[in-house]
Amino acid sequence: MDEETFRKNIRSQIERGIDGIVPVGTTGECATLSHEEHMRVVEIAIDAAGGDVNVIAGTGSNSTREALELTRHAAEAGADAAMLVTPYYNRPTQRGLYRHYKKIAKEIDIPQIIYNVPTRTGRNVDPETLISLSEFENIIGVKEAITDLNQIMDVIENTDEKFQVLSGNDSQTFPILGLGGVGVISVTSNIIPEKISNLVHSYLEGDIQTARNLHYEYLPLFRALFLETNPAPLKAAMEILGKCSGRIRLPLVEVTKETKNRIREVLSELGITAE
Repeated sequence: MDEETFRKNIRSQIERGIDGIVPVGTTGECATLSHEEHMRVVEIAIDAAGGDVNVIAGTGSNSTREALELTRHAAEAGADAAMLVTPYYNRPTQRGLYRHYKKIAKEIDIPQIIYNVPTRTGRNVDPETLISLSEFENIIGVKEAITDLNQIMDVIENTDEKFQVLSGNDSQTFPILGLGGVGVISVTSNIIPEKISNLVHSYLEGDIQTARNLHYEYLPLFRALFLETNPAPLKAAMEILGKCSGRIRLPLVEVTKETKNRIREVLSELGITAE
């Protein structure tokens, strides 16, 4: 782990206007970190943020016991909230998903965000399950990385304002805001934090046209960063911009030459250069 660069990037994000950071999510290569590394990344992020923004630590697992351990550590380390990905590979039923999240919410008193990403986990958290889970005081929202806007509407329609819906895909942030979502846990903000922040804040403050313009201006970048499996394209972009190395842990690999050239082309077209 490159602790020095990690700290530098956190401070840069804060200085450029983001509202929070989410260490050890998918983009943070959580799947290939040891538990010791995972916990260390959370601790570094909390220390580097210095209380200036919220830290939402990724603490999910396909083992409820492991998720409890990671969530407990995040709470004790001083994280402001935890984000828990849907248990993957073992494909629990909706009843199993409910009991998984219920157990963690009951045992650990820290605000918790469900991370629903069926393309990676093989299981959707259905609207009825999310609506039931929203009744727990410390389950405060969901990061939705799905394409079904009808599901998102069902959840927003049937939960109160305490339960917040966040976009999990940069390309869907603008439409999800229009449905009643409140923000995004973003991949792209790692390289253009001020633009993503401006998009969200403009919408929430009533300047819909500015938000729409930003959405369409940066849509080519949103798409380019998913030409291959995240986070490989993002790390390639960050390497181009001098923000980190492009190295990535197996079984993921660096992007192809063609993908990297396309990312470089999009960055150039948008005038995004190294600081």
